[in-house]
Amino acid sequence: MRRLIAIMSVSIVLTLCGVEVGNAQQPPPAYGEQINIERAKSAAAAAVAEAQKINTFMAIAVVSPSGDLVYFEKMDNTQFASISIAIHKARAAATFRRPTQTFEERVSAGGVGLTLLTLDGIIASPGGNPILVDGKLIGAIGVSGGTGAQDHQVSLAGVAAVK
Repeated sequence: MRRLIAIMSVSIVLTLCGVEVGNAQQPPPAYGEQINIERAKSAAAAAVAEAQKINTFMAIAVVSPSGDLVYFEKMDNTQFASISIAIHKARAAATFRRPTQTFEERVSAGGVGLTLLTLDGIIASPGGNPILVDGKLIGAIGVSGGTGAQDHQVSLAGVAAVK
């Protein structure tokens, strides 16, 4: 009985994280070489340019695949709460190897999706995106300071600059 409960628990966690048990869903990306400082700065610069284009102030964090901070930048007049939120989004996108928007979608659907919030490191808010090169995860970017849609848009500009 304990084994059955353990298997069911693992199945629920995998499903919540986007890994469908028994289905042929695409696996998360493999890990690549850690993002270097030059690429991290390029991602942040592109994110800042996009934030300026939409007239908002942002905090931008770039992390390695392990979620460790590689580069951080905060635009003038960005709310202070956005500092830790941007880092949290970047870490979640890197360590779970998926955009943080997917967590928001699962939580907003309710039901079993709400249990996702019990997992350490989750943030159910758009603006965190993995950075892939040649299909491999080299890091992630997290952005905070605008609406969820703005954070997502700005983070995608940072991702696009690295490819």
